[in-house]
Amino acid sequence: MVETTRLRETVRETVRDTVRETVRSAGRTTGRGAETRERILDAALESFGTIGYDGTSLDDLAAGLGIRKQTILYHYVNKRGLLGAVVDRSAGDLTAALLEVLEEEATDWQRVEALVRTVFRVALEQPLLLGLLREVSRPGSPAAPRLRSTMGPLLDRAMAWMNREMETGRMRRTDPQLVLLSAYSTVVGLATEIEVLRAAGLEPTARTVVTRRRELLRFLRTSLDPQR
Repeated sequence: MVETTRLRETVRETVRDTVRETVRSAGRTTGRGAETRERILDAALESFGTIGYDGTSLDDLAAGLGIRKQTILYHYVNKRGLLGAVVDRSAGDLTAALLEVLEEEATDWQRVEALVRTVFRVALEQPLLLGLLREVSRPGSPAAPRLRSTMGPLLDRAMAWMNREMETGRMRRTDPQLVLLSAYSTVVGLATEIEVLRAAGLEPTARTVVTRRRELLRFLRTSLDPQR
């Protein structure tokens, strides 16, 4: 519990520090200013998650929001800064949800299942998050360091926990980093699958997410269950 609390504080401090680097504020933040920033972040999340960083235009974002481009630049230094702020918020939401699961009392496999279900629940609630994660995971993405700094402590803790479970024999000995990478690839790959369905004129449903969740749980059980 103490370790999780400390990790949560570390994540919060990281998010606060990185947001300060990109958000410009003059004096006291007004309610209208905060609302404008959230609208900008929402629109940017949709754009970055669907057409990518290179395809996103601040001019187009401003036009879609009915504001001037300078308004975006008032709150965020540039397009890269805006992407960083979007990553901070989205990755912070996901990290907070996973930390809540880690605090719950559960058996080893129940905890694995709960973590997977939480990831896919967040994906259902915030479908654009998958596209964003895919975008910032591309080689050379300007926001990749931001994603690592926000989620890195959580992933390090997950690998340390898996190593302890493997040492006690409750998990099969394997490479925890490879397992986590495979799980991450499955989740991010769902964004591509959704795009393919839409290109074919089919609207993805919750069944698509549930199917991939079951497949991931089956993979993890096969990889980690010492009885298999």
